[in-house]
Amino acid sequence: MEEAPTAELVRANLASVQGRIAAAAAAAGRPADAVTLVAVSKTHPAAAVRAALLAGQRVFGENRVQEALGKFPALRREFPDLTLHLIGPLQTNKAREAVAHFDVIETVDRPHLAEVLAREMARAGRRLPCFIEVNTGEEPQKAGVLPAAADAFIADCRDRLNLPIEGLMGIPPEHEDPAPYFALLREIAGRNGLAQLSMGMSADFETAIRFGATHVRVGTAIFGARWTAGVAAD
Repeated sequence: MEEAPTAELVRANLASVQGRIAAAAAAAGRPADAVTLVAVSKTHPAAAVRAALLAGQRVFGENRVQEALGKFPALRREFPDLTLHLIGPLQTNKAREAVAHFDVIETVDRPHLAEVLAREMARAGRRLPCFIEVNTGEEPQKAGVLPAAADAFIADCRDRLNLPIEGLMGIPPEHEDPAPYFALLREIAGRNGLAQLSMGMSADFETAIRFGATHVRVGTAIFGARWTAGVAAD
């Protein structure tokens, strides 16, 4: 059985990933600070997140609202400058909690969710930066608007709902070359005037940076295998 990551391992892994981001950005002719590292802390204990915070990391990604609520309120009291991204599918009945407790929502993927988020942001007086999730591989098991429908959905979110859409998010198909999917996401963002691209994870973030990623979502390379109730999870 694998053990939960130690603070020393988290610090070392974080430094390694930051170095790789800087090298990939330099190779692409981009400054290192053009790429934001979103440390994906889903399934990992608060102690691992705190180790990353103590090492200077401030941007984190969580998949589930309830899991984030179990970890981050206390961490935010200690580190009030942390930023929390929702990077997993959002159920509409969790939208109110998401708007209250997250700082960025990366998974706006359907009209009904967009409408609910717009209402909740207006009610709370809290406008969170949003990313549209695009299913670039058109995979039936994945969330995200299809590429052919992305332009209309982006326009609807902006013009009708007045959502603060700042970029696009995507996950390429597993076991395929991610480059064409990153290029597609970049193309959709470009023609819609969106400057931010959340793409690239532990296995492919350097390629994503080459294609213009402004945010990379890295979990395993920092925290190791996913961890649930003391048991490593695949």
